[in-house]
Amino acid sequence: MSRSLYVKRVGNGPAVILLHGLFGAGSNLGALERALRDKFTVFSLDLPNHGRSAWLKNPNLDTMASGLQQWMKAEGLARAHLVGHSLGGKVAMQCALQQPQCVESLVIADIAPVKYSPHHDAVFAALAEVDAAQCCSREQALDLMARRIKGDAFMQFLLMGLQRDSTGVFRWRFDFKGLQTCYSSMLAEPSTEQFYAGPTLFIKGGVSDYILEEHWPQMQKLFPQAMIKILPGCGHWLHAEKPQLFNGIVQRFLVALKPSMLSAQI
Repeated sequence: MSRSLYVKRVGNGPAVILLHGLFGAGSNLGALERALRDKFTVFSLDLPNHGRSAWLKNPNLDTMASGLQQWMKAEGLARAHLVGHSLGGKVAMQCALQQPQCVESLVIADIAPVKYSPHHDAVFAALAEVDAAQCCSREQALDLMARRIKGDAFMQFLLMGLQRDSTGVFRWRFDFKGLQTCYSSMLAEPSTEQFYAGPTLFIKGGVSDYILEEHWPQMQKLFPQAMIKILPGCGHWLHAEKPQLFNGIVQRFLVALKPSMLSAQI
């Protein structure tokens, strides 16, 4: 499992691992990678069943977090800072709660450690329809998705996950069938009776409903050192909507940590 993750490594310094959201890839956080690489060694991962990483039979939060831990061990990383958006944030939280000794700090972008209601049914249906149609152009795929999905920006994001196979047909680079099978686990709250006492920063999109005031008690229970920053005017894709502001917040949080926390060089 550990060697089946696709990882891009840049920079030099303390280790920071970037974890993208559902249907994405490590390149989604490329602007943050570029903002951090002068002071940190940045690892941009494709999560299991995404991008160029291997597809697991059971890609739930536990197996994704365990796979991340195995990769860190194989890479010789005793500890690292984890930065995750959406699904990547849930994987980061699960990892920190399972193996807190491996995590220097957490930055969680627009997701909370709570159970969410299903809200991707139309997306999965659109992905299946595109797959069944064996599209030979991105325009054809876009037309099919537009029947079920609202939001041009989100559809353009999904189109980034298409690539041609050897016959010229566009196929999804992520395992939408496997992800749909394990979708309920991604919506669930972290499965743990522990808490993570390390430095934790939640960043919320000001107009997003992924982090609500009612979630704060659970966030404090599992992450007692948690702080929260709100990016006004941003939705769930806050790192893409206001990248300079988002990247600056993450960079300042990591740089401001005590020197002892930044002592492990790669």
